[in-house]
Amino acid sequence: MARLNIELIPVLRDNYAYLLFEPETGTTGVVDPGDAAPVLAALEQRGRRLDWVLITHHHGDHTAGLLDLKRVTGCKAVGPRAEFARIEGLDCTVAEGESFALGHAVAEVFETPGHTAGHVCYYFRDSEALFAGDTLFVLGCGRLFEESPQAMWASLGKLAHLPPATRVYCGHEYTLANARFALTVDPDNAALAGRARRIEEARERGEPTVPTTIGEELATNPFLRADAAPIRQHLGLREEPAAHVFAEIRRRKDQA
Repeated sequence: MARLNIELIPVLRDNYAYLLFEPETGTTGVVDPGDAAPVLAALEQRGRRLDWVLITHHHGDHTAGLLDLKRVTGCKAVGPRAEFARIEGLDCTVAEGESFALGHAVAEVFETPGHTAGHVCYYFRDSEALFAGDTLFVLGCGRLFEESPQAMWASLGKLAHLPPATRVYCGHEYTLANARFALTVDPDNAALAGRARRIEEARERGEPTVPTTIGEELATNPFLRADAAPIRQHLGLREEPAAHVFAEIRRRKDQA
């Protein structure tokens, strides 16, 4: 299988789209184009044609550039089957356990309900790359607009079982605020404290904090650590099910 070249494209205020290039076939894709203009500029600079748009969920800041990209480039689009009626311009859909081929690079599809009911993530195993949309962020997770905390906890657990070296490409640059919040629920985590300092420095330099890795998130992201004893103790929820602890962390973040 082929390994992808992956480039981050800032769009809108704090979104990230991702330009994917599969070198064996010359196939190019983009993940979650919230705006067509920066994607078209990146394609022109690199002399590439766009073949596919990959959509993780129906929110406009991830889909608003889709129709313009199709009109200008003639590309096709793939997205979650459960949200087909909510995303104009999809040519094909995918669901849990299916795969999608970008040239010779093959993505496994995970349904990750939580942020939206039909959200999907794309995992390119040979590239060690997960495109997580708004399910998993650096030190955070997406707000629960359409599903329960239990559903999101299960979705995050699915991603947590990927290899620790898996690079996670998420939909937003929320990391600085996430780090500051994480320290309020996991204050004795030395790895988190050190990471928060590095994040502050990176953002001061104007650098993105993406990608992260599954291993880094398991060690420092409170939304993946709802079953960790230090967090349970700090929140006074030692005996509660992990999904309930997760729900309390999410509630606090929503009010932060």
